[in-house]
Amino acid sequence: MLYRQKFDTFIRIYQDLSCPDVGYITSKSDFGDRVTDASGAVFLKALSRKPRTLQELTKDIAASFIGVDPASIEQDVIDFYKILEEDGFIISGETEAELDAKDTRFSYSALEPKTIKNDFTPVILRAEQSSQQYLDEHFKNKPHLTQLQIELTSRCNERCIHCYIPHENKISDIDPALFYDVLDQCRDMGLLSLTLSGGEPLLHKNFLEFLRKAKEYDFSINILSNLTLLNDEIIKEMKEIRLSSVQVSLYSMNPEIHDSITKMPGSFVKTRDAILRLIKNDIPLQISCPTMKQNKNCFVDVLNWAQTHKVRAVTDYIMMARYDHTTGNLDNRLSLEEVGTVINDIINNDDDYQTEMANADMEQGDAHDTSNDIICGVGVSSICMVANGNIYPCPGWQDYVVGNVRETPLRTIWNTSPKVQYLRGLRKKDFPKCTVCADKSFCAMCMVRNANEDPDGNPLKINEHFCKVAALNRQIVLDWKEKLKKEVVL
Repeated sequence: MLYRQKFDTFIRIYQDLSCPDVGYITSKSDFGDRVTDASGAVFLKALSRKPRTLQELTKDIAASFIGVDPASIEQDVIDFYKILEEDGFIISGETEAELDAKDTRFSYSALEPKTIKNDFTPVILRAEQSSQQYLDEHFKNKPHLTQLQIELTSRCNERCIHCYIPHENKISDIDPALFYDVLDQCRDMGLLSLTLSGGEPLLHKNFLEFLRKAKEYDFSINILSNLTLLNDEIIKEMKEIRLSSVQVSLYSMNPEIHDSITKMPGSFVKTRDAILRLIKNDIPLQISCPTMKQNKNCFVDVLNWAQTHKVRAVTDYIMMARYDHTTGNLDNRLSLEEVGTVINDIINNDDDYQTEMANADMEQGDAHDTSNDIICGVGVSSICMVANGNIYPCPGWQDYVVGNVRETPLRTIWNTSPKVQYLRGLRKKDFPKCTVCADKSFCAMCMVRNANEDPDGNPLKINEHFCKVAALNRQIVLDWKEKLKKEVVL
């Protein structure tokens, strides 16, 4: 019998001298994952993208268990891998041809493509805890970096009116030597997910070489791009590298409105046609449609168009200021009245959101107290890097530099940077107003939104705009639920 990983499955072994190893396996096609103990980590480590026989696997695994009967280990191997195969992470068969036939990849021709999913957060179906919770508790105060976003270039061929990156700063490309050095460091740190962004990443002359090198390290690769520069060569490479996702912004199905937002004539046609080409080539895709004054009356058209093509699309009516604390881009942000119209559109037309809100607990009690929870994954599982080597917490927070990889190794920055340690130590209770707020279920607490809009860049200073949006959202949902009750009575 032969066994191997599926095409879109990734395995990592997380090691720390202060505690036992942890095994982790995830599938990018169904957004599932599993965490194993130290023994399970040995079984995971033996797997490969190349087929291995049961005998080869048993021999490798037995070397880690002194004095254990090989026959018992072989049966454990069979049982362990059977579970992983049932859950869709690996495949087995008598021949390589049989393995290839079983290894079905993402396809838009499928009845329910895996990109159509409300929540991309991995779910542990066989455990009560999420994988991240398990890993956080296991490693205590030694979080492991699992996600890195690298800005390949700050240059961009569009000039989006809502962008949080000041246009005058879009001038530099990453040095290939720096990129490859950081990849080496990421491999040594056990990084899982690598996101390539910009600016517009396809502007970098070494983009294809970067993709190929990232594949060699077996990272789960994500790309953020406007796709206006997509060509056949890039598509071919995307199909071959186990690409996890491409995220692109489409602002309207009206070319004039889309182009008025990007400030690039012809950008709608290029982006729309590129999306269709990715769909034709079965490349996983997500469409983002931020809602602002220019497209407030037609954003739904984008969501509907995406649905007809079986592509996941999301909208976001909350806009953040530029990272240099200038707020000119917020002239395009929706007023509270306009936000209310958008929320009503969503709740009246989105079946999934209706189901979620119908089951929502509007009055959170002590059982839902989350005051000791972390704010987000910043400094706990994820971090970002700009083209000049500066490391910063998240995509919109580029002025909060926690280190530079030209001067300090990434591992050292991750483990010892005072700024990282500060962010890592923050908890929701450090926002006392928020922990007792009746609207907290409708608010995504976000430090970068606070910092960017505050003249002093203070991440702890609550931005009242977002508080008002959360209160409005909650009231609209309450009114909607009350209307449902009356309809049931009638």
